[in-house]
Amino acid sequence: MKRREFITLLGGAAAAWPLGARAQQPARMRRIGVLYPYAETDKEGLAHIAAFREGLQKAGWADGHNIRIDYRGAPTEESRQRFAKELVALRPDLILSGGTAPTVALLRQTRSIPIIFVNSADPVGSGLVTSLARPGGNVTGFINLEPTMASKWLELLKGVAPRVASIAFLFNPATAPYADNYLSPFKAAATSFGVEAITTPVHDASEFETIIAAQARKPNSGLIVMPDPFPFVHRAEIISLAMRHRLPVVYSNRGYTELGGLLSYGADLVENLRGAASYGDRILRGDKPSELPIQVPVKFELVINLNTAKALGLTVPDKLLAAADEVIE
Repeated sequence: MKRREFITLLGGAAAAWPLGARAQQPARMRRIGVLYPYAETDKEGLAHIAAFREGLQKAGWADGHNIRIDYRGAPTEESRQRFAKELVALRPDLILSGGTAPTVALLRQTRSIPIIFVNSADPVGSGLVTSLARPGGNVTGFINLEPTMASKWLELLKGVAPRVASIAFLFNPATAPYADNYLSPFKAAATSFGVEAITTPVHDASEFETIIAAQARKPNSGLIVMPDPFPFVHRAEIISLAMRHRLPVVYSNRGYTELGGLLSYGADLVENLRGAASYGDRILRGDKPSELPIQVPVKFELVINLNTAKALGLTVPDKLLAAADEVIE
């Protein structure tokens, strides 16, 4: 090859090299914030985030490779506000929010960063979105339960403890602003079953013992714990108090029954996290939250803790055991 031809070829290769090098550069690291209503060491919260991370990985997003996940556990109002502000300041491409209260805290900080909530009970009534079909704004997500479930919880409590004549409904108004949506069907079901319906709002963890002890003093009494992150954070204490006072309790989350609660019936929350990962993939690839409809739960699970039932002197009907997705023995 002549010297002039060699120099021309080398110059052409050099000119082409930067373009080729740029084409092979990895895509920029995407950032995902997570604001969850449980402590960062909470087993249930970690399982949820693991399911979310797994779903993203199946879609091609690997934590530490092309995405970075910043997780913040925020079980108190103060921590929710502080971490919401902190996460928004990181300017993530997307934020996963664990419920109504964390989403409200995030919306006070941003109306532009895409937010996917999971396990919110009433996103329209809580003001998170405009409608289920067309959320509008920067928020979309997954509902955990329908308000009519309140009648199902009462039915299940009567099924496992048929002599129950007085049932209290426990929730925290601050973390469950949607409570009224559940109270109406609960009271209607109580009337049809001929039982007394009692509303028991709780504002501080110190009130649990007083409320549970007072309800247990009534003959043939029971308790329903509404879907609400506040009592779930304190689930170990609630379950311990219920056992001490021999009070049958129905919950909405299997995290209670796995820890010794009597019975739970509700949506498969891990399934919601997998759905959130699918929405996260779509948003990271360009879809807008306003165009992704709110999803309602399609998979529910009934979990019965037979050990707890025996400890309370209750006999679970065979029909109920056969219907259970899981029986803990």
